[in-house]
Amino acid sequence: MIEAVLFDLDGVIINSFESWYQAFNAMLRRYGREEISREEFKVKCWGPDLKHNLDAWNLDEEAGHYCIDKQLELVGLIELFPDVKEVLNRIRHEYKYKVGLVTNTPKKNVARILEHFQLARLFDVVITGDDVHEGKPNAEMVIEACRRLKVKPENAILVGDTESDFQAGKSAGCTVIGVGTDAKSGVNTDIDIDMHIANLNELLSIALNR
Repeated sequence: MIEAVLFDLDGVIINSFESWYQAFNAMLRRYGREEISREEFKVKCWGPDLKHNLDAWNLDEEAGHYCIDKQLELVGLIELFPDVKEVLNRIRHEYKYKVGLVTNTPKKNVARILEHFQLARLFDVVITGDDVHEGKPNAEMVIEACRRLKVKPENAILVGDTESDFQAGKSAGCTVIGVGTDAKSGVNTDIDIDMHIANLNELLSIALNR
């Protein structure tokens, strides 16, 4: 029995790709590394947590803080996906499910984004990369969100868009739904997820009405 729906942030609730891409390249320039293309950033950096990406470029926490601060300056580049507020409201008030946010994004960036789009009140719990020892693809933050919501992971749905999301959700024991991850979208996954949807509206019309 489903009792809660957990959402990833980037790529599901918001499109923050450009802000993180520009912030990451600003960091690379600042610390004497070569800039990377959007495609390379998408393949190598989009999904894993910042610590993983810093390790890949042999950069330390100072560089990470620089990247985080730069992304905060670029909040204006972030877009809220259509109908997000309506979907979250309906899940909470019509379907009576608890709603959580599980994201590798650092806490202060999440707080700024939620404030910017007035989203904070729509989540019963928010777990960020700063709240756990290991971010996704580790299952820790998914399990912690379920613990705080007082639901078993097998009674929760995780909605994500990257391999890191899917692996974390599956490892925790959740039902996993991929947004924009079917063959038509060109974003495929080798992980055996439970359902593919094109957008969050389909979460209401298809996934939650089964």
